[in-house]
Order: sequence, then C-alpha cells, then structure tokens
Amino acid sequence: MAQHILVVDDEPKVLDVIRPFLKQEGFTVSTATDGNMAMEMVNERQPDLILLDWMLPGKSGIDVCRQLRATSNTPIIMVTARTEEADRVLGLEIGADDYIVKPFSLRELVARVRSVLRRTQDASTTQSVYVRGTLKIDESKFKVWKGQQEISLTPAEFQILVTLAAKPGVVYSRLQLLHAVMGDAYMNYERTIDSHISHLRKKLEDNPADPKFIQTVHGMGYRFGDNL
Repeated sequence: MAQHILVVDDEPKVLDVIRPFLKQEGFTVSTATDGNMAMEMVNERQPDLILLDWMLPGKSGIDVCRQLRATSNTPIIMVTARTEEADRVLGLEIGADDYIVKPFSLRELVARVRSVLRRTQDASTTQSVYVRGTLKIDESKFKVWKGQQEISLTPAEFQILVTLAAKPGVVYSRLQLLHAVMGDAYMNYERTIDSHISHLRKKLEDNPADPKFIQTVHGMGYRFGDNL
C-alpha cells in the first residue's frame, strides 16, 4: 500500500509541482492550503508524513506543528524559505523531524521524505525493549515511559534515544548520531542533533540542566548514563 503524504502549502504553483512528482515516486498525496485545513486532513486521513510550509495563512506552520505534537507522532518535515539557523532550530525544537529550505530540488525532497519514513518504519519493526533507570523504551511499539508516564517523542528524538540507550556509556559524536538518525544525505546538518538532544532532555530529565540520562561529553559528543 502506497504511503500517504500530506503537503501543506498556500502556493498553488508549489503544490502543482510537488504533488505529481510525489505521485510519480509512488506516494499517495493529499494537499492543504492553510493550517486549519491541515489539521482537519490529519485527523481525517491519518497521513504517514506531513510536508509543512512554515508560512501559512491563519494558523502558521509552526502553530500547526506545535498543535500536532501535543497529540501525534506523525513525522513532519518543515518546508521554509527562512535561512537563519535560529529559525531552523525553532522548527526542530517544537517537534519537526527535519526541514528543507526553499528553493530545493524535488530529488532532495523525495530523499528526505524517504529517509524520515524509513527511520520511522525501522523503529516500528524492531523488537528490543530497554529499561534504563526509570525509563522503559519499547522499539516495536515506538513508545517510551518514564515511570508510569508515557512520553511522546518525534521519530528523530526516538531514534536518537534508542541509539544512545542501546549502549550506555558509549560516546557518540554528532556525526555518528546524525548518520544513525538521518543517513548519509544529511552530513552537513550536525548541529541539528543539539536541538533534538535539548528537546529530549526537556521531556525526559528531572533537571535538563543536570541530565542523568543523556550526558554531554565535552569536545566529543553525547552518551547515555551508565550508572542508572
């Protein structure tokens, strides 16, 4: 069954280019032109991935992403004309799994879509369960609990957590984590890992400023605490 992509953009010319290309690549495609319509279509059609434009009339892409993340783990790729690093980091911090900056090639767009979908699928087909201190991580169910409380993570956050938790004490560089999460196509985006780590700490740690689970090894990268 073809995977379903929801493309949210208020520019008809953009939709007219992206829609047929994604269909040509084997995807089922729905479109929305504003934030409220996007929310309705997510609820009605349950897409496998959302391509979400930053600038939308009414409800912005950032607002849509934030609202979706309160109830859904559906992968989101932000599409933006903003080139400032702070803007891209904001998208990641509110729960987007990746971003792509306009103008972009359609081949690059499809590569990013397939990469995000692949890592989501990989997480759902593995069978490992990790218990690390008060955390329980179930890969097959794509679920994380802290004590009795279930924690909602994006696919990127989940894959980073699994990679680190699988080998407590082992230090991973940003590049290694990026490769584990996004593959070779994203080697120029190492600093996005910092945003995902920051978001994970806010969700998992009792005190994000003094993390026990995901620890920084200065000058090297990150590790999962091995004394839990």
